[in-house]
Amino acid sequence: MSIESLFRPLKVGPLTLSHRVVMAPLTRMRATVPGCVPNALNARYYAQRATPGGLIVAEASQVDPGGRTAPSTPGIHSDEQVEGWSQVVRAIHERGGHVFLQLWHVGRLSHSSYQADGGPPVAPSEVRAEGMVRTADGGREPYQTPRALRTDELPGLVEAYARATRNAMRAGFDGVEVHGANGYLLEQFLQSRTNLRTDAYGGSIEGRARLLLEVTRAVASVCGAERVGVRLSPFGVANGSGEDDPEPLYRHVIRALDAFGLAYLHLIEPRASGAGQAEVDRQGVPSAAAMFRPDWHGVLIAAGNFRGDGAAAMVEAGDADAIAFGRLFISNPDLPARLRAGAPLTPYDRATFYTQGEAGYVDYPTMAG
Repeated sequence: MSIESLFRPLKVGPLTLSHRVVMAPLTRMRATVPGCVPNALNARYYAQRATPGGLIVAEASQVDPGGRTAPSTPGIHSDEQVEGWSQVVRAIHERGGHVFLQLWHVGRLSHSSYQADGGPPVAPSEVRAEGMVRTADGGREPYQTPRALRTDELPGLVEAYARATRNAMRAGFDGVEVHGANGYLLEQFLQSRTNLRTDAYGGSIEGRARLLLEVTRAVASVCGAERVGVRLSPFGVANGSGEDDPEPLYRHVIRALDAFGLAYLHLIEPRASGAGQAEVDRQGVPSAAAMFRPDWHGVLIAAGNFRGDGAAAMVEAGDADAIAFGRLFISNPDLPARLRAGAPLTPYDRATFYTQGEAGYVDYPTMAG
């Protein structure tokens, strides 16, 4: 096994990557409020982590104001947000990097304080999540019982993703990633414990997969399938997700997505599910990438608790084509160079993941100091 397997070029849609160390989408809650607008500090953060020919997947951005779960996460539904993201994209492109934007709707994990009508958040069914949500005023409350989306509302939801894609293209992004993981809205539709519907969007595996596939098709119709990725967490337990027998569901979904000709499929390894909230390293769990590799013929990105040697081994084995790093990219802006050199990695400070300002955001050192 050689670390150099991570530094072979890789074709991803219309892009040619110079290396296979991808920056994963990471919620950092530092957008400007009100407005959820990306700002100059965000541009500085991403520019620090951009490398010539490297790929960044920028943090989850809500496609609709009611699709957020914290007051300072960025959106991609207003002109001000498009302009804010434009400066981030320019900063990355000036460093020679490539960047996709992750498209997000949290569904039942939102709160009435984010809804235009002050009503409950929306979901496939009236199944309440366990835990606490950050409200618009910065407080914390238990998750609310959501309102089940009507069937006639779903085309508007699909259009919200298409509109967000048009906005992302206006901002200059190289592509978009549909967030279908981690217990958010599209995964809520996929999984039987959160989707109790009896219409065409529930019941069977085909019904529960319908919305994700419709969203992906709509997004691809805007920017071309070769500029679209999809992120899934087949064995995830984050935010109350989890399917009793995920293999049949996700094999169907991945095979259906495989026919779209997408830029990539991005799978979260089950050992790392929920890593944004706590330190986790689950043992005795399957590898999602290895399990579903036979069903996917395009570029496959794996994410979850990787270090350099494990990442290189997965690429060499052919189970994945690239590896996404999250927390280590927070604390090591020059992570690809450190991995290649075998240099020590700076530990991250979890207490600053979701705070404000520069601390724990743009003040981590590079090898050069």
